[in-house]
Amino acid sequence: MFLLDFLVPRHCAFCGVLAIHDERNICVNCFDDLPWHETAISPTPGILECSIAMLHYEFPVDVAIKALKFNRRLFYAPAFAEVLCAANPHLPTDIDAVLPVPLHWRRKMRRGFNQASELAKPVADALNVEQLRGVDRCKATPYQSGLKAFERRRNLRRAFTVRKQLQHKHVLIIDDVVTTGTTLSELAKVLLRNGAEKVSALTVASAR
Repeated sequence: MFLLDFLVPRHCAFCGVLAIHDERNICVNCFDDLPWHETAISPTPGILECSIAMLHYEFPVDVAIKALKFNRRLFYAPAFAEVLCAANPHLPTDIDAVLPVPLHWRRKMRRGFNQASELAKPVADALNVEQLRGVDRCKATPYQSGLKAFERRRNLRRAFTVRKQLQHKHVLIIDDVVTTGTTLSELAKVLLRNGAEKVSALTVASAR
């Protein structure tokens, strides 16, 4: 690991400080200065067992998330995954699968990746559970940003599908930003109708 870090030095994703001997993607100072949520939030009570947004969607988080999604600044993905993994001690202990919010195949093809998938893998590894497969976004919905709550709900009706009955009992949904909670709610309903007993959610930031 030391040789690899020497040849390809690791820098903080936010300030660029060089940290050759540190496996972290965010330096200690930037990590502490992020706009942390003091308490967990529950955007859809009664549907989600637990819903946690780690950060407020404000500078520098908002700029970094947009850069990740729309400008392929993929170095932000492992940095934000570190933020998500900081929630692990506070998550329910019976989570047995992690699910990144699916992208429609057309949007994934244009973007080249699903940012939620990039965030979910390190979380699944840290929890020692698998990523759930076979859940798709079958409806090409427009971007949710700027829409009112009822418009978001209308967009997401029948947007997700599960290919076969789920064997996992408590699924943790991973996404980058939660605003109204509509996406998490609709996806959770589909999972609960298809075999999951409980669904929780973990997001990088809340835009509310």
